[in-house]
Formats: sequence, structure tokens, C-alpha cells
Amino acid sequence: MNRRKALLAALACWCVCSTVDADYSVEDRGAWPESWPKELDPVRRHARTLEGPLIPFLHYQVPFTKREEFEAAWPHLLKVKTKGAPIILVRAPKTDFFAIKPAGVFIHSPPSDGDKWGKRDAPSDSTTPRDRWLWATYIELVVDGKIVDLNRIALPPNTPIIDERFLDEKKK
Repeated sequence: MNRRKALLAALACWCVCSTVDADYSVEDRGAWPESWPKELDPVRRHARTLEGPLIPFLHYQVPFTKREEFEAAWPHLLKVKTKGAPIILVRAPKTDFFAIKPAGVFIHSPPSDGDKWGKRDAPSDSTTPRDRWLWATYIELVVDGKIVDLNRIALPPNTPIIDERFLDEKKK
């Protein structure tokens, strides 16, 4: 009898799990467009591409372990950002679903086939930065003070800088 229950439970679990769709597809390399600067090709191999959740928005995780490598890539990373879109500063290590350790960059961009999804002009009227710039390419900079050191890089003029590094401390 216990064997039947175990078999039935396993079968039920398999049925449920086989119908679940993933919210994100993941590729373990930087699958960004060929139109992006060629100088970013060296960081492609340790980047990660996520597509989703429902509309295929593209997210590129680019972790860095060496300050020199980040500083060489930084000016070229800025070239992919939509004009006027913000740079959002977050504290390293970023350990949520979009984890980046120890430091690096997270680039968010709209679907490559945006017209199919009723692409809107950025920015929207939303009050949250991520929703406001949903249809633009913007950067989250994961700052650790060693590899990504704000005292060593130039932040572009006329770019909104949104500092979220200390939001957790304000909540306490």
C-alpha cells in the first residue's frame, strides 16, 4: 500500500512539474546584439543573458572580478545605454534572482522585437525607475568599492543617477 502511495505521489509530482513553464530563459554567455561595441567581446564569455519574464525583455549580467577589466569595459558599456536613461547604483554583492558577485553590471533592455509587443516610447509615467525605463536600455551598477569604485570611473554627465545602495539601512 505504501508503495502505491509513493508511486502515485511521484506521478502527481511529475504531472505538475511537467506543465510548469519557466519565466526566464537563460544563456550562459553575453548574447547581446552584434551592434554593441566589439570591445565588449572579451567579457561575453563570463556574462549571462536572461530573457523574460512574460514579454521577452533582455537582461545581461556581467560580473567582474578584476578592477582593470571593469574599468576597460566601462566606457563601452555606457555606449549601449539609451540616451537619458539612468544608471542605478546597487550595493555589492547583489544576491537576489539577478545575482552578481562580487561586483559588476546588469544591463536591462527591451525586447529585440519591441514593435511586436506594442513598444512604447521611454520613459513611461511610472514612478519607479525600473518601470519608468522598461522600454529603454539602462544600467544597474553593482558597486563594491574595490572592483567597481565610483571614485575611479566617470559617470556620464546629464545622466540620472539613482542610488539604491543604502535602501536596506533606511528600512531598518
